[in-house]
Amino acid sequence: MQAVRRRLLRATDWLLAWIRSTPGTHIWLLIIGITSLVIASASEGLEHFLLHRTSSNIHELNEHPLPSLLISGFWIEQPGSFLLYVVMFELLHANVERWMGTWRWLLTVAAAHVAATLASQELVLLAIEGHRLPRSMTHVVDIGVSYGLAAAAGVLTYRLRPLWRHVYLAVVLAFFAVPLMTGATFTDFGHAIALVMGYAAWPLTPAASVPGEHGEHGEHEEPTEGAEEGPGGVP
Repeated sequence: MQAVRRRLLRATDWLLAWIRSTPGTHIWLLIIGITSLVIASASEGLEHFLLHRTSSNIHELNEHPLPSLLISGFWIEQPGSFLLYVVMFELLHANVERWMGTWRWLLTVAAAHVAATLASQELVLLAIEGHRLPRSMTHVVDIGVSYGLAAAAGVLTYRLRPLWRHVYLAVVLAFFAVPLMTGATFTDFGHAIALVMGYAAWPLTPAASVPGEHGEHGEHEEPTEGAEEGPGGVP
């Protein structure tokens, strides 16, 4: 019984240390969890209003540019997918935040979210003006966290060792390239922009400050300023 209790205490300590080392990721997840509960419990009419009012579509960008860019990143359209997003946040955002530090991670994903949103909605506007999309697309639901995840997936490439980096790079490129080549939507275009911005964030990574290193990490690598120590004292 004592052994089980010790294991539970160690597991709890590890979990708390992990959360403390990635505050941005878990605050973001908490907010998404709350907004998902709101959507799940809302009436059909309220759900329709919330999803459109918090979207970063053309209409909302024209009417409320800054709030729509910010708020749209804290909602997901399908609350039932929340657990899947928890897994992806832990695999991508949490690892990138611990490695880069909270502020550099936040700068990377926020810039990608904004750029991908604006670029994709500009594409929608051009398609509407060219009569390739209906005008109702100015009110399309455009919310979610996928642009930030795409950016995190891109910058995480530099964290991996060479062999795994090449395999990971091929998988990620294939994952985002296939939709672009098979009937791409404006969201697929946004994902590609965000992924490229993740790759472009190399100068912000700890690996960029190590002469002769190309994303490799070793014992000599110093923690990024702003990064807390994680479980077991790993930065």
